[in-house]
Amino acid sequence: MYAILDIETTGGKYNEEGITEIAIYKFDGHTVTDQFISLVNPEQAIQPFVVNLTGINNEMLRNAPKFYEVAKRIVEITQDCILVAHNAKFDYRILRTEFRRLGFDFERRSLCTVELSKKLIPGLPSYSLGKLVRSLGIPLSDRHRAAGDAQATIKLFKMLLAKDVEKDILKEYVRKEPKRMMDTKLVYILEELPSLTGVYYFHDDNGEIIYVGKSRNIKKRVNQHFTNDNPKSQEMQRKVVSVSYELTGNELIALLKENQEIKEIKPRYNRALKRDIFSHALYQFTDENGYVNLKIGRASKNKKNITTFSSLRSAKNSLTKWVEEFELCERLAGLHGGTGNCFGYTIKSCFGACVEEESPQEYNERVMELIGQHSYENQNMLLIGRGREVDEKSALLIEDGEFKGVGYFNLNHQINNLDIIRSIITPMNNNRDAQHIIQSFLRKKHNFRIIQLSIQE
Repeated sequence: MYAILDIETTGGKYNEEGITEIAIYKFDGHTVTDQFISLVNPEQAIQPFVVNLTGINNEMLRNAPKFYEVAKRIVEITQDCILVAHNAKFDYRILRTEFRRLGFDFERRSLCTVELSKKLIPGLPSYSLGKLVRSLGIPLSDRHRAAGDAQATIKLFKMLLAKDVEKDILKEYVRKEPKRMMDTKLVYILEELPSLTGVYYFHDDNGEIIYVGKSRNIKKRVNQHFTNDNPKSQEMQRKVVSVSYELTGNELIALLKENQEIKEIKPRYNRALKRDIFSHALYQFTDENGYVNLKIGRASKNKKNITTFSSLRSAKNSLTKWVEEFELCERLAGLHGGTGNCFGYTIKSCFGACVEEESPQEYNERVMELIGQHSYENQNMLLIGRGREVDEKSALLIEDGEFKGVGYFNLNHQINNLDIIRSIITPMNNNRDAQHIIQSFLRKKHNFRIIQLSIQE
C-alpha cells in the first residue's frame, strides 16, 4: 500500500518551516482507498512569496486545525504504507520535523517520483511536477495546492508503475511486506485480488517473480491455481508469498504483457516460450498472368508474410471468410487446386479471374484491400481501447509497421500530439509473437478504434 503525499509550507529557514496544507491519498497501486486533505494552522506567518505561489494566506488558516490535532489521522492513514511524493525528501523531512516537535518519531519508507521519473522516463528537459506532467499529458489542476499536486502525483506514479518493466518497485514492496502464516496466506492473497482483466505475478519470499499469467478475471484464475492439486500447482502454492497484478483494461494488452514478461523474466514455473505461438502464415505472390495469388504455408522467419495463424485450421477458416468477403477466386487464393475455373465461378461468386475474364488490375485491387486490412506493414496507427478505469482509454502504438508499446490516457488532446503519445507509451518488444497476437486479435470482433497517424519527422 502507498500513501501519495503533498505538503505546502510557510517557507522560511531550513527545518523551521510549518505545514499550511496537507493531502494524503492511500493508494493500492490501482485505486485510491482512503484520503485525508486539510489546511493546517502553522502558528507562524507565511512568507509573502509562498502566499503568491499557493494562494494560501494567514487569514485562511486562522481557524484551521493545528498540526497536533491532525497528527493522529496522518499516522493512521500512512500506517504500513510507503510514502510517495514528488521530491519525497522534502515532504518526508517536513513531516518528521513536525512530529519531532510533538516528541514522536515518525518513520516510514519512501519513494520519490522525481528519482523514479529520471530512471524510467529519461531525457526529459525538466522533472518539476508541473512541467513533467504537462509533457506527459497528465491533467493538473490547482497547481501548488496539496490536493491538486497529490492527484497529479497519483497519475504520474501509475504511469511509472506501468513503465517499470523490471518490476523493481513491486519486488521491493513484496520484500518488505509483512509475511503471513502459511495456512491463511492463500486466503488473504485471494481477498486482495480484483475480478478484472490484467496480468498477475506470483512472488516468492525474496520478492522474485516465479510465475506470470493473464486473465479476464484475475481473482478467479488465481483461485484455480490455489485449488489445483497437480504437483506443479501444489509446489507453487508452497512457494508463493504474494501476488501482485497489473490491470490492463482489455485482453489484448494483457496478452501482449504476458507474452513479453514471460520471455524477459523467464519465471521458474512458466514454460519457456522457445517456439513461436503461431505455426502458419498467409503469403502472396504474383503469377505469370499478373494476378496476385494467396497461399497458406508453414510460418518461416525467412519469408515475409501478410499475417500469421496459430493453426492450419484457423488459417483456412479465416481465408475462406475473406475470399467470400472480398469476392476473390478460391483457386487464386489457394483454397482449391487444379486448373480452369473455380467452383465460385460456377455459382457466380467469382468474377472469372481464374479464367482471365476479370482483369488483373480489377482483381488485384480487392486482394490488396484484404492485405491492407490484415497486415500493418509500413502502417502508422493507434489502437484505442478500453482503459483500466471508466474515464481512461488505452493506446497501442504502431509506427512504420512496428509495434512500439502501450499506454493510457484520460484526455483526447493527448492522442493528438505525437510527442505526448510517445511519452505515455511504455515500450514493448516488436517480436513475431507480439505481431501475431495483435493481428489475430484484430481478426476477431473487437472494440478498438483504429486511428491512422500521419508521421512527420
